[in-house]
Amino acid sequence: MELYKLTAHELHEKLVNKEVSSVELTNALYERIDAVEDKVNAYVTLDKENALAQAAKVDAKIAAGEEIAPLAGVPGAIKDNISTKGLRTTCSSKMLSNLIPIYDAHVIKNLRADETIFLGKTNMDEFAMGSTTESSFFGATHNPWNLDRVPGGSSGGSAAAIAAGEAIWTLGSDTGGSIRQPASFNGCVGIKPTYGRVSRYGCVAFASSLDQIGPITKDVTDAALVLNTICGKDEHDSTSLNVEVPDFTKALVADVKGLRIGLPKEYFGEGLDPKVKAEIEKAVKQYEAMGAEIVEVSLPHTEYAVITYYIIAPAEASANLARFDGVRYGYRNTAATSAPEMTTMSRTEGFGAEVKRRIMLGTYVLSSGYYDAYYKKAMQVRTLIRKDFEEAFKQCDVLLTPTSPVVAYPIDGKMDPLSIYLLDVTTIPVNMAGLPGISVPCGFADGMPVGMQLIGKPLDEATILRAAYTFEQANEYHKVFAPLGGNK
Repeated sequence: MELYKLTAHELHEKLVNKEVSSVELTNALYERIDAVEDKVNAYVTLDKENALAQAAKVDAKIAAGEEIAPLAGVPGAIKDNISTKGLRTTCSSKMLSNLIPIYDAHVIKNLRADETIFLGKTNMDEFAMGSTTESSFFGATHNPWNLDRVPGGSSGGSAAAIAAGEAIWTLGSDTGGSIRQPASFNGCVGIKPTYGRVSRYGCVAFASSLDQIGPITKDVTDAALVLNTICGKDEHDSTSLNVEVPDFTKALVADVKGLRIGLPKEYFGEGLDPKVKAEIEKAVKQYEAMGAEIVEVSLPHTEYAVITYYIIAPAEASANLARFDGVRYGYRNTAATSAPEMTTMSRTEGFGAEVKRRIMLGTYVLSSGYYDAYYKKAMQVRTLIRKDFEEAFKQCDVLLTPTSPVVAYPIDGKMDPLSIYLLDVTTIPVNMAGLPGISVPCGFADGMPVGMQLIGKPLDEATILRAAYTFEQANEYHKVFAPLGGNK
C-alpha cells in the first residue's frame, strides 16, 4: 500500500481502525521524501525526530481507545514563512537562514492542539515574493508533473510536496494567488479563505492587507478538514474576524442544482491559453449539465488589478521588511565599520533580487510627492475592484474563472518579471477584495494540470467548497498522480 498517495480523511479512518500506525505512516512519508526530494526540492527543513515522537503519542492515544481529531497523526508540512517554535523558519531567504522562532503562529498552535504531524518546512519564493519558487535562497523547486517546469509560487514547495507525495496536507500563504496558482500548476486543491477568517499571527508579513494562510491538499474534503482546524478568532491579530467557524465538511454535498455560477467576461479574453480555456469551458458545461445556472457577469476594473496590486503590495512590503536591518535578528554583515554601513550591507547581501526590487518600488510609491499619485490612487482603485465583485454577486452565487491563464512554464529564467506579474491577473483581484477563492483540478493541457478557480462572497467558503466538491466527485482529475517526469 502506497500510503503517501492517500488523503487525510482516508488515513484518519485507517488510523482509527488500526490498519496503520501514525509512526508507520510518518516513516512512509520520510521514505518517499528520501526517494524523490533530490528531484523536487520541496523542503527547506525536515524535522523527523520530533515528527516521529508526535506520531508515537498519537499511536498511544489510539491504543488507549481515546478519540482523535481528523488530522491527528496525519503528516503535513508548513510553508517556511509560518513561525514554528524551535524549528527553523527562513522565508527561503539568506536574511533569515539561521532564524529559529521562539513562538508558534496561531495556525500552528491550532494544529498542534489537534495533534497533527509536521514533517518540515517547505520551499517558497523569498519572502513570498514571486510566482515560480525560483527566487528561493535554497534553490528552485521543480514541478512533479514535469521537473523542467516551475511549480508556481510563492507556495510552490507546499504544492509540489502534495503532488510528489511528500506530504498529505500542507499550509501555504496567499497574497496575490500564492496558494491557488501553485495548486493549479501541480494538480492540487488550494483555498484562500476570506481575509480575516484565519489569523496572520506568526506569518512573516509580505503585504499585511492581502496576506492569508490556507491549505493545499489532494482533494476538497481534506481542504475543509484543514480549514476547520486553522480558522478562528485570534487575540494577537487585530484583523482576525470574530465570527463563528462552521464545520466546513457539512458543505461537502454533491449538488449544484439551482446554483448561479457567474463567468466574468474579462477573465476569458486576451492572454488566456486556448487549451486552458477549452478545459474551463468543459467544466462550465458540466456544471450546467448538473443543474447549475450559468450567467455572464462583468468585473470592469479587472484590467487595473495587476498594476494596482504592484503598487499596494510592494508599499506594504517596504514597510514590513524595514525590520530586517541586521541589528535584532537575521543576517548581519560583520565587516562593516559603522551602524549605517552594517544595515546597508546586511540588507544588500541578505535580500535577493526580487525582494530588493519590490522594496525599492514600494519605497518609491510611498515617498513624499508620490504617495498621492500612486499609493492613494491605488487604494481608490482597490475600492472600485471590491465594488465590482459586490455588483457581480447580485447576479450569481459564485464566480468561475481559470486559476491561471497558462499551465506551468519552463524553469529557464527567460521570462521577465513583468510578464510573470501579468499572469496573476485572475487571482490578484480576489485578494484585493478579501474574498475566498479555491482552485480545483479540471483537466490537462500539454500534459500539465489545469486549475479552475471558484470565488465566493465574503465568509462564504461553504458555497465554493460545495461547488468544488460537486465537480470533484464527478471527475477523476484529483486522483491522477504526478509522474515526476522531465530531465531533473
